[in-house]
Amino acid sequence: MFKGSFPALITPFKDGAVDEKAFVRFVEWQIEEGSHGIVPVGTTGESPTLSHAEHKLVVELAVRTARKAKRHVPVIAGCGSNSTAEAIDFTRHAKKVGADAALHVLPYYNKPTQEGQYQHIKAISDAVDLPIFIYNIPGRTSIEMSVATMARCFKDLKNVIGVKDATAKLDRVSLQRLACKRPGAEFIQLSGEDGTALALNAHGGHGCISVTANVAPRLCAEFQNACLSGDWKKALALQDRLMPLHDALFCETSPGPVKYAAYRLGLCAADTRLPLVPIAEESRKRVDAALVSVGLTNLAKAAE
Repeated sequence: MFKGSFPALITPFKDGAVDEKAFVRFVEWQIEEGSHGIVPVGTTGESPTLSHAEHKLVVELAVRTARKAKRHVPVIAGCGSNSTAEAIDFTRHAKKVGADAALHVLPYYNKPTQEGQYQHIKAISDAVDLPIFIYNIPGRTSIEMSVATMARCFKDLKNVIGVKDATAKLDRVSLQRLACKRPGAEFIQLSGEDGTALALNAHGGHGCISVTANVAPRLCAEFQNACLSGDWKKALALQDRLMPLHDALFCETSPGPVKYAAYRLGLCAADTRLPLVPIAEESRKRVDAALVSVGLTNLAKAAE
């Protein structure tokens, strides 16, 4: 259920508000293009600057749209916060509206210890019966959950089913695979970095929560399908085709570049919320060139 390409969905804005119509169309397109699941209100969805009401609205729209689709895909709702009580509230809402799982970034800024990280995830798992992915991204949070603590969470907490790993430490994937054992359950490892998803899968991973899939969903899904079927030659060829786009979409702080790319493809406005600002002209040229190199030339021209 939780394998393959899961776009970390952008949140379109119009006149300062969430553009509900554009978001629904975007989710429909993602499913039509072959994405294996969707992840609303993560970092790429600008969750830090969404109000609580907007956060919940976007999750509801994602679930409702996915349920209406001809092909069922799971919804992993972003529910993370550095406030445990707030994270529980978001998770309760996600379960209520029908999300299939919750994604919990480790608490940022207040920098809990390994014990604090465990107790944070435990409190959420105890409060809400919904599958949990732990989001380990030290570059954003300034903390990193150890392999031992990850294994403790998986062994002790029945709702913890996997990780979105953005540590850039590829040996962790094998270490976690060996450490995270629970009778009758498989620890699901999803990459949080498009550029290293191939290596993560080769270490025994299961897919990617992807930024690039926002604008190249079909190619990202084909790439993940190749990995899951063991066709590493095809996966490498797709990796090489996608790599310039992976690179360009992080030429500035995400989601600035990917929102601009979505605008160039006619999917939504490029608007972000402060403190994020429009990407620089040089960055726009770099994203345009990457879109062309991947083969999205017709769409890019149509958006001009």
